[in-house]
Formats: sequence, structure tokens, C-alpha cells
Amino acid sequence: MSGRPVSSPRLPEGGRGGSIRALLLGVRLSVAGGRSGWLRLALIAAGVGLGVGMLLVLAGVPTATAAREHRRFDREPGPAVEQPETPPGEAARADPPAGPGTLLALTVETRFRDEMVRGRILRADGDRAPAPPGLTRVPAAGELFVSPALAELITGPGGAVLAERWNARVAGTIAPDGLSGPDEMWFYAGSSTLTVHDGATRIASFGSDREPTTDAMIVVLAVIGAAVMLMPVLVFVTTAVRFGSESRERQLAAIRLVGADAAMTRLIAAGDTLVGAVLGLAVGGAVFLGLRQVAGLLVPADFSPYPADLRPAPLLLALILLAVPAGSVLVTLAALRRVVIEPLGVVRRGSVRRRRLWWRLVPPGIGVALLYPLIGGLPEEVGDGTRAQLAAGAILLLTGVVVLLPWLVQALVRRLGAGSVGWQLGVRRLQLDSDTAVRSVSGVAVSVAGIIAVQGLLGASIAATGGAQPPDDRFQMVAHTNGADGAGWRAALTGTPGVVAVETSGYGYLRDGAEDQSGASVRVGDCEILRQYARLPSCADGDVFAAVMPGWDNTIENPGDTFYGADDTVALSRWTAPAGLPEVTLYPGDAGPMSYLATPGALGIRPDLRGLTVDGYLIRLDPADPDAVERVRNTMTRLAPAAPLQLFGDDRIGDQFAGARQVAQGCGVLLLLFIGASMLVNVTEQLRERRRMLAVLAAFGTRRRTLSASVLYQVAVPGAAGLLLAVLTGSGLSAVLLAATRAPVVIDWPAITLMAATVAGMILAVTGAGLPLLFRLSRVSELRSE
Repeated sequence: MSGRPVSSPRLPEGGRGGSIRALLLGVRLSVAGGRSGWLRLALIAAGVGLGVGMLLVLAGVPTATAAREHRRFDREPGPAVEQPETPPGEAARADPPAGPGTLLALTVETRFRDEMVRGRILRADGDRAPAPPGLTRVPAAGELFVSPALAELITGPGGAVLAERWNARVAGTIAPDGLSGPDEMWFYAGSSTLTVHDGATRIASFGSDREPTTDAMIVVLAVIGAAVMLMPVLVFVTTAVRFGSESRERQLAAIRLVGADAAMTRLIAAGDTLVGAVLGLAVGGAVFLGLRQVAGLLVPADFSPYPADLRPAPLLLALILLAVPAGSVLVTLAALRRVVIEPLGVVRRGSVRRRRLWWRLVPPGIGVALLYPLIGGLPEEVGDGTRAQLAAGAILLLTGVVVLLPWLVQALVRRLGAGSVGWQLGVRRLQLDSDTAVRSVSGVAVSVAGIIAVQGLLGASIAATGGAQPPDDRFQMVAHTNGADGAGWRAALTGTPGVVAVETSGYGYLRDGAEDQSGASVRVGDCEILRQYARLPSCADGDVFAAVMPGWDNTIENPGDTFYGADDTVALSRWTAPAGLPEVTLYPGDAGPMSYLATPGALGIRPDLRGLTVDGYLIRLDPADPDAVERVRNTMTRLAPAAPLQLFGDDRIGDQFAGARQVAQGCGVLLLLFIGASMLVNVTEQLRERRRMLAVLAAFGTRRRTLSASVLYQVAVPGAAGLLLAVLTGSGLSAVLLAATRAPVVIDWPAITLMAATVAGMILAVTGAGLPLLFRLSRVSELRSE
């Protein structure tokens, strides 16, 4: 052996002061342990710092969400101006009265290629009209104020077509207090022709005090997503504080040799751990400051936060600052309970003791008991109690992965037999002590289980709101009047560059002659037009179809019922619903559901006769003109900015959860990056702890390939067990949550397989990244000690 002589530390005496001095001695030993001690401290600080950084990001999400929603509510139109009571003898006024402090506001949305653009068209009634947040004045007619992100889109490639949409010049940008986030596409356009007949509302102020309503599916996704992000972080933080535990225990044995008792030894270990935890808090703060600068890149524009918004809530920040050091000390003391530290060495208690199964089934059992009542469906109003029940059940079920994995790995490796030398080295190590390997895999297993549950929910939501799309081989777009007067639309659309043809579809309401004036709605058009609203088995003039739409209360009447026109001017005088009508499913879209789809010959009328309202203008575009779609959108913005404009064959139609899916994907990427970094730190710590053993094996002629294989087996076996448990737990949780949201319980096995394969590849890649360190530590020179 070589090295400098180390003087024996002076042990503190008993009492309260002695306890404090014991803690300070632990701090001193932690920072004065030479190169090996500093390396161990750096690993602990890096591991805890990664976890704390993620915890701070999660703690900042509520603050960022609240700030975003606060700005959104501040820019909402205020209460509509009320119509004053009409004096007796005077005619009622049709519109709310205008005044110097009122304005008209119309909220609209459009798209430019794949970007969703939203905004408001404003028209001031007087010189004291309120300006919306983010602006100093109401835009004048012909002026356009845009967000910085929209300004970049307009000045970017192809943005000239978008600049023509509002027939206005860009007069400035919107300040941050008028935007939900830095990447939001938002605008305010001034108008001189806007009226209440266009759908505008006359207001005297901005700002809404209404309570936000959240869909049950969004609540479930938010709760489960938080649990998925939180659980692996907590697992890794508790793992990180145990880095270098073997060398620390040898150091404590030396302290016992100079007279310390067991209680003092534990206090010294606690002080040693506090240093790493405090440094981890500092590193975590730096990680958090870096993460919040790039957090907006992982989420959609509507969810991107300003970096200043992503700040931890004070209560959560205080909880993290107190819980991480306290938890680190508790984890250290709990780990020492299985270790007997004697003056001449360290003895581990029950290293091959069989783990009990019964108590490990308690957390997932309680989680199932909490989630079971929700299988019938969540209530319409999801209160705090239901959210707490949902969160507790999901967290306890995910906790089951952590507590069951050690038992599963031990039961598995106990039955593994002979094999190659590398296999025997890896398996034997797991048979003697699988705790370290299991701790590094637990966070991965919890993450995979949670991601499977979230992706299952999103897949069901997308399938339910998406569905089949109309064909786009004949018509590519349709503009719906949405109850407005479509006079002049056909001519304007036909004259738009890039438009080849425009056809119409008719709509009418038919009454059955009963006293309650009940009836059915019918869409009339030729077969080519009707194929844009539903998949038809076959069609010829004279055919009629019964139409249904999932989630819509079908109003198809009984066969034989006789219908009449909705009023005396309808050209259709009488129609009897025939029996045995073929049933077709309507495509999702912006058109209202119909009871029947009929050709003109079936009703004995033509769509251009009175009694049928033209509610859809189907548009055929020139396939050689890539900007034809955008020019049609420009035309419709001038005709009726609020009119629905549907693009056929667009996979985003009906996809109400596209933003949630991108958020989940961004969180999944962030989580996988965190897991990869934490596993790399974990592998580094394990190899460093076993460097002498590796050097001994290399000195006896063990090949590097064999050592590499043994390390991979030590990770692959627990990893496979963890992925199996994660798939079973995640699939079960996904099924329960789908039932709770009244969605079809369908497990997406291809997606689960892809997820498991990706994570398995990441585990092997991270382990492979640690092999260069393995080769360096397996040198014979590592047999030297101080």
C-alpha cells in the first residue's frame, strides 16, 4: 500500500453539542476525502442535482399554467353590452347600443399550412374604446398587430400569401402581457365593416371572470402525467444519495476503530450525506435554470411558457429545499440498518435473505381499490376529491412497480443456471446483491408504465375524435355557411386563383306533421357531394341513406313516417321515409349532423329550389398550385372570417388532443433524457465501487469482452424484468383509465412494443457508454489503495 499518513480525527463527546459536532465531522470527512471522496461527492451532487432540477421544473408547471391562463382570461372579451329596456310605444332596437367606450370584437381562427393562427377582429365605436392587453390602442381599419412568432411566420418563406389574408398592414407587435406564451400565433386586426350580424359581440371592457371548464380526459392526462414525471425522479434521488455507500461504510469502520459508537457513526454518515444533498440542491438549481430556457421547445405553441413564468411555487420550493436533505438523511440511515459497522470491517445483514411478497402487494392493491370505483366513468364535474382519488390510485399503482421489482428480480436470478463466464459473473453478482442494479432500473420501469398509460389514453382520444376522413380526390375543401347568408360566396370562391370548380350542398328540415312539429334534417346533393360527408356503399340519383354519427343522438324516424316541408314555401310537399334504408356513418367535420343524406331524385326536388338552404360550398383546387389552399382561406377571411373552412384528407380534422399528444411526447423526451443521464451516473458509480474486483479479475487473465458481457448481463436481467412489470402495470392502468373516461378499452400493443424496445435500446446504449470506464478501471494499477 502507498499513500500519505492520515491523522486520527478527534471524536466529539456526547450530548446535544456532541451530536452537532458529529454532524460537522461527517461534513468535514465528506469534503476532505481526497480524490476518491471528491469523486463520490461529485456523483452524489450530479445525481441529486438532476433529480432536483426535474422536481423544480415540475414545481414550476402550476405557476406557468396559472400565468398563461391569467393572460388568456385577461384578453377575453368582457360582458356583452346589454340592450336597454325599450320605452312603451317605441320599437325595440335590434342591436346593443354603441358608445364612445364600446367596441365590436369577433374571435376567429385560421391556418397557414400546419400552423394554427388565432386572433380577434376589432372595430372601435368611439375614441374611448378599451384596448386589449398587449396593445396601447385599438387597431384602426387596415391595421394588424401580431405576436412575434406570427411576425416571423409572415416574413418567413411563403409568408407573403399569409400577409394578404387580412388585407391590412402590420402596424406593430403584441406585448407579452397579451399573449399566452412566446410562441403563440395571435393577432388583432382593425375593421371598418364589422357588425353584430357577422357574429361580433359589442363589449365595453376586456377580461373574463368565468370559471374554466376542463374535460375529464384532460384532467386524467394531467394527473397521470404529473405522477409519471414525479415517480422516477423521486426514485432516482433516493438512489443518488446512496452513491459510494461501500467506500463510506469502510470509512465509518475506520472511525469505529478510533472509538466511535454506532449512534455517533450514524450521525457522521448523516453529516456526510447532507453535503452531497446541499450541493445537489445547488446543481439542481443550475439544471432548472437551463431547462426552463428550452422547455418551450418541447411543447406546442399554445402551451409554451415564458422562462420567467416557469418558477416553482413558494410552497413547493420550500418543500423541495427541506424534503431533499431530510429525505437523503433518512435514506442513508435506513440503508445503514442492514449494515453492521465494526472497527475491523463491515458486515451486511441478510444479503441473501428472501424478500417477502405480501406487503409489496399492499400499495398496488390499495391503488386498484381507489381506481375501481372510477371504472364506471368519471362524474361530469371532476372535483378535488375525485382528482385526489385518481392521483393517489395511480401513484400507488406505479409505486407497486418499485416495490415489486426487487422481489421479482431476486426470484428470477435465483433460478438462473450455468452459462458462459460472463453470464456466470453477471448472474452471480445479482444473486449476491441485486439492490444496486434494481435501484437503477426502478425509475425506468416506473416511467415506462406511466408513459404506456398516458399514450393509451391519448391513442383512444385521437381515435375517438379523428376517425376516417373524407376523400380528397374530387373536392379538397368545403366552406360552411354556419347559418350565415352565403350570397356571393360561390362567385368569390370561383374567382379565387387556384380554384377549379365550386359545387353546393343543400340542407333542409322536414316536419312530420305532428303537433310538436318534430321532424328530421336532410342533406341534399348528388352522389359526388354526398361522398364528402359519409362513405357510401353505392350511390345513384334517387338513393337516400340514414346517417349516424358516433356520440350524436340519432334522430332517424321510423320507416313509413311521412314528412313535409318546414314551411309553406318548400318545394317538397310530401316524402315518406322508406324501410330498409342503408345506414352510413358521417365523417367528423364542421358540418352539423344530419338524419338523412338524399339525392335530389329521392325527394323529387333540386338543391337550388326554395326550402333548402345552401350550407356548404365544396371546392376543387388546382393540384399544381401549392398556395391554392391559402388563397381560399384568404378569400373566406374577407367573406366571413368566422365561417368554418374544412380541409378534406387532413389528419388533424377532429384531432382535439393533438396538443396534448405533443405535450406528452415532449415530456417523454425530457423524461428519457433524464433517465439516460441518471443511468449513466449510476453505471459510473457502480463501476467505480467495484474497481478493485475488476482489477483482480483482469490480473487473473479475464478478458475485457467477458467483463463487458458481465456488466451488460447485470443490467439486462433486471431491465427485462422491469420492462415486463412495467408493461403489465402500464397496460392495466391504461385499461382502467380508459374505462374511467368512457372510452373503448383497446390496448395498443404495437406502440407498447415499440416503447419497450426503445427503452431497452437506451438501457443497453447507456451501459455501453460506461464500458470505456470499465476498461480503465480494470487495470492492475487499480489494485493499489491508500
